[in-house]
Amino acid sequence: MKIKSIATMALVWLLSAFSATAADTSVAGLFQLQNSGRLVYNFNEGWRFTLGDAKGASAKDYDDSGWQVVTAPHSLRLEPAEASGCRNYQGVAWYRKHFVMPEALEGKDITLYFEAIMGKQTVWVDGKLAAEHFGGYTPIIINLTKLGIKAGENHVVAVMADNSDDKSYPPGKPQAALDFCYHGGMYRDVWLIGKSNVAITDAVERAQVAGGGVFLHYDDISEAQAKVFADVELGNTSAKAQTASVVAKVKDKDGKIVATMKRSIKVAAGGYATAALSAVVKRPNLWSPETPYLYNVEITVACNGKTVDGGMVRMGIRKAEFRGKDGFWLNGKPYHQLVGGNRHQDFAYVGNALPNSQQWRDAKRLRDAGMNIIRAAHYPQDDSFMDACDELGLFIIVPTPGWQYWNKDPKWGEMVHENTRTIIRRDRNHTSVLMWEPILNETRYPEDFALKALDITREEFPYPGRPVAAADMHSAGVKDNYDVLYGWQDDIGKEGVPTDKCIFTREFGEIVDDWYAHNNLNRASRSWGERPMLVQANSLATSIGEMYHSQRQFIGGCQWHPFDHQRGYHPDPYFGGIYDAFRQKKYAFEMFRSQLTEEPMVFIANEMTPFSDNDVTVFSNCDSVRLTLFEGDKVAVQAVVHDPSDQPNKPLVFKDFWNQMAGREYSYKQRNWQKVSLFAEGIKGGKVVATEKKMPSRRSTKIRLYADTMGKPLVADGSDIMVIVAEITDDNGNVRRLAKDEIKFTVRGQATIVDDGRISANPRAVEWGSAPLLIRSTHMPGDITIIARAAHDGNYAPAADTLTIRSVESDMPACYFDNTSLDVVFGQVDPEEGNAPARMSEEERRRTLEEVNKQQQEFGIQ
Repeated sequence: MKIKSIATMALVWLLSAFSATAADTSVAGLFQLQNSGRLVYNFNEGWRFTLGDAKGASAKDYDDSGWQVVTAPHSLRLEPAEASGCRNYQGVAWYRKHFVMPEALEGKDITLYFEAIMGKQTVWVDGKLAAEHFGGYTPIIINLTKLGIKAGENHVVAVMADNSDDKSYPPGKPQAALDFCYHGGMYRDVWLIGKSNVAITDAVERAQVAGGGVFLHYDDISEAQAKVFADVELGNTSAKAQTASVVAKVKDKDGKIVATMKRSIKVAAGGYATAALSAVVKRPNLWSPETPYLYNVEITVACNGKTVDGGMVRMGIRKAEFRGKDGFWLNGKPYHQLVGGNRHQDFAYVGNALPNSQQWRDAKRLRDAGMNIIRAAHYPQDDSFMDACDELGLFIIVPTPGWQYWNKDPKWGEMVHENTRTIIRRDRNHTSVLMWEPILNETRYPEDFALKALDITREEFPYPGRPVAAADMHSAGVKDNYDVLYGWQDDIGKEGVPTDKCIFTREFGEIVDDWYAHNNLNRASRSWGERPMLVQANSLATSIGEMYHSQRQFIGGCQWHPFDHQRGYHPDPYFGGIYDAFRQKKYAFEMFRSQLTEEPMVFIANEMTPFSDNDVTVFSNCDSVRLTLFEGDKVAVQAVVHDPSDQPNKPLVFKDFWNQMAGREYSYKQRNWQKVSLFAEGIKGGKVVATEKKMPSRRSTKIRLYADTMGKPLVADGSDIMVIVAEITDDNGNVRRLAKDEIKFTVRGQATIVDDGRISANPRAVEWGSAPLLIRSTHMPGDITIIARAAHDGNYAPAADTLTIRSVESDMPACYFDNTSLDVVFGQVDPEEGNAPARMSEEERRRTLEEVNKQQQEFGIQ
């Protein structure tokens, strides 16, 4: 096995450590503070990996020299962009990491922190069993110090991960009957954490009701002041009692201290103690989706005058109230509707293995569409997605893992409850958390389970302003006890529906013909083009209208589902997203913007092709739209209908406004093709405040590259990924939507193409005018040059384009031996045996889909 020398390894982490600044990524609930005494290392790089079982691979001296070297977040196998219907790998896989414990961790209490690994996992350290874990969505925490790990020595961590179907732990449902996929792997971050003998504990690791770690809560919130409480638990691993000073400074966005909390406490040897801190913040900047103001709470722990530990928690101060028939109130005022979407952690090619940058970008994409609430589906999301919701202004509903499955074994319900406790302990400090969903989605469970689940949300958050509990009103124990009821606007006033509970629609937009075929107006692949995407957008516009109601008791809902994603139980991916699996926009994105955002906008949903509708649809949130054809030869103005109890801004349809033959009069007969255009002007208060111009694309002549950064550069940490898009355009830059071509990509410099040769990633077919590419950073910052050319060149093939971007240095020190394999990225071709579950028989498929159909109908999916 070829590995770096210990000296080289030391250089890797020492250089990183000296160049690091305060990271913008939270680790185990805390953002880092410089010189706090707590050390955190990125442990993602340098994992050796093999797909399939490997007998004896838990041993420290096992020969893994032939294994591929990969980086977390990692998916067991790359899959094509359309890989629904159980085409993904399910089974055992192994990870092994050789490393030298950094000498800077000498004398520290060292923890290995896996944010999540899919399925069930067993972990060994230097050949010793260290942990067994069941479930793919919660952390695995291993104390390495207790296992005898020492700084400066060679060590090996081995992980066996298995994402096979298993009914013994949640979610439990076999993937073949599941509306999402158990994409496997070490798909979230891995951290190495070094703490002093006296340090802030981890709430998940401590597993104490409403205890452990840092717990922020509030009371008496108003525009004048807010009471802020910070409960900080310390642990003492030393052999003698310690007296510690705990200080929490609340800083505003400018770094000004607005409140200071402090207390000295005594922590017994091997024991724990909590510092209950409090302060009053005068004239607080209150958090809301429109103004997501976050304070930084910087917490330090000192012993004998020396800082030994610390971390920062972001704090948003807000008051949420659910007032039944009076609706949802925020910060003492009635709030407009909560309208958003559900979110699966699913991305093209890499499954669930999204780095932190893409988690942030997903949240930003949802916020850009105007959404103000996200329902996590159907499991807790990545820590960095939660951080992004706090930052960008997205409320979130956090569920326990589960979907249409109940196991009567008493241990099953207890495992669900334990997941719920873990999730609340992990996410309780996130301002964005508005509701917990502690039950199993679309599942018939007993009443005592539902009531216990509700009690847990109150036990784990026993303070004013707690996130409420939500569940389907038709499930046992819910209607009379839960805080918010999942239902529909037409449930209001029905017999037995309480008036003191707010009603929220968990999934809107679905209008399937039946739950076998899944033909649906709101599902349109971007590759299908203009007409299907327009039908989808209009269908969703009608569904959004249903989220607005004259009665305040109905508070809104979440669309199913803003991103296209893979599914287990159907051969087609879910195509109902307003973005595709690469996060390329569909028409429905612009429709959402027109309904849910205030910044003036206008969008012409017509490409002026020979096959485009004669009717021109325009989405706008302005008061009126003036549409001009042929530079003034035809002009029409329509008022935008604003209906507060239906669609906020009804889409406009300019009847029989365009046809290709009329355009031909100018382009063919007059040789004046430049005049063939549509120009839309959005008007507010008599002034033009937004414009858009569309022209028919002429022949394909060029390729145009852009990087989908959304303001986030590619980070040189070996894990980060970014979408690069190649568009086919005419001479004037108009995208040739009907182009049929294949694009061949070449990448040079500090990135590689995410591809394994079997997923049709490179060359990539052009669909709706573009071909996406996924690139992945190396661990060295520098220039990255992307070249896109026609896969089959010729005199009239579109001209190639070149784009150069630059990756930036990671702000997190890293600890690893082996460099990631550059030939095959993220995945591995199947071994000859055990590469996938056996195919179901026709009878098994029939029974499974009949059961799915029954459950979908039972829960009133509309």
